[in-house]
Amino acid sequence: MTTSPLAFPPDFLWGAATAAYQIEGAATEDGRTPSIWDTFSHTPGRTVGGDTGDVACDHYHRFRDDVKLMADIGLKSYRFSLSWPRIQPRGTGPANRRGLDFYQALVDELLANGIEPWVTLYHWDLPQELEDAGGWPARDTARRFADYAALAHEALGDRVRYWTTFNEPWCSAFLGYGSGVHAPGRSDPGDAVRAAHHLMLGHGLALQALGEAGITLNLYAVSPASPSEGDADAARRIDGLANRIFLDPILLGRYPDDVVADLAGVTDMSHVRDGDLATISAPLSMLGINYYSRHVVAAPEEGVEPEPYWRKQTSWPGSEDVRFVTRGLPVTEMNWEIDAPGLVETLTRVHREYPPVPLYVTENGAAFADEVVDGDVPDPRRVAYFDEHLRACHESIAAGVPLRGYFAWSLMDNFEWAWGYTKRFGLIHVDYATQLRTMKTSARWYAEVIRRNGLAAE
Repeated sequence: MTTSPLAFPPDFLWGAATAAYQIEGAATEDGRTPSIWDTFSHTPGRTVGGDTGDVACDHYHRFRDDVKLMADIGLKSYRFSLSWPRIQPRGTGPANRRGLDFYQALVDELLANGIEPWVTLYHWDLPQELEDAGGWPARDTARRFADYAALAHEALGDRVRYWTTFNEPWCSAFLGYGSGVHAPGRSDPGDAVRAAHHLMLGHGLALQALGEAGITLNLYAVSPASPSEGDADAARRIDGLANRIFLDPILLGRYPDDVVADLAGVTDMSHVRDGDLATISAPLSMLGINYYSRHVVAAPEEGVEPEPYWRKQTSWPGSEDVRFVTRGLPVTEMNWEIDAPGLVETLTRVHREYPPVPLYVTENGAAFADEVVDGDVPDPRRVAYFDEHLRACHESIAAGVPLRGYFAWSLMDNFEWAWGYTKRFGLIHVDYATQLRTMKTSARWYAEVIRRNGLAAE
């Protein structure tokens, strides 16, 4: 007896995603200057093993072979980011022609293989010169970003239909300027909140140059650890700082009142000027959602210091004492609990509570300790992870969510930020010593999903 597959809409966009600093390498070639991640990764103690993105996956020199692998998988789209210091080395002034040449060649190669290019303008690699001038807590950085967006769009806009301004501004603001575990490694809760606003302002200003574009947010289902009033308030606070602090300005044109009140001890919000929220809330052509796990939180425990975890410290300004709890679910190598129902909650919540906008899952994936065995890379746990989350996508579409596409994170193993090369998320295994690429079992499984545009029914 055969069962019918869970079919996706005929025009569903199947893709995979990467980021420039994580894969390109060629850190000092053809006019590229340092980004904050070059500086951060070269600072002792900032990354595991002192790893840097100097070489990474050497995609800069191997992109044609990598596009061939994408075609072998059958990807319909490839989401990648542009390196700002490769295109505009000082963060101001004219474009670097050699940097643009690389991206033009990449786009042409994708199109020649029937793969839709999806450009992210900023995936965390601020030119160091702009950081030296104040970074994202400084308002002028938003204006510089808009200028850069115009340069990139002028060069690639005739061939690229899908544009997103920022990837995960929460990480840029709260990990980069709050906890300091990401570049540039600063720890000031007020700076983190200012950075969040100026990232969104840069998004709005860039929309004026791009015309049609979206943004990608890392969103979470947030649950209280118990029905208690204190735990419910902890969930409200973390939902505000993880989700609504970006969703509300971008989609509703306002900051949530309760979030502003929670931040009263951190900032008076005087950095928000008249007209900013109108600029930030310009209409989107799509919203990208990156989903990895759920936050389960509890009220502060009297007399107990908060756990010294990366999500703590000033990653949560004004709510540093909220406790993050685990439930004993299976976890990935990142120690993130696997919670596919949380993706359904996240997608349906955005669809239900905010104005209509096409949605895409622009990142979803899992790190596991993959090994090459007789020339193969079996990764059944990743297959199971993707299967569970794609079923969540299908369930969301059936419930009326306008979900238009899905991008697996990541196309290949790469430089995993402060974790260096110790965490593997890829569909494709990379031997960093030889740069040999090997498709994992998950890549072949994903290829079959794309081929039939659906999943086997359970």
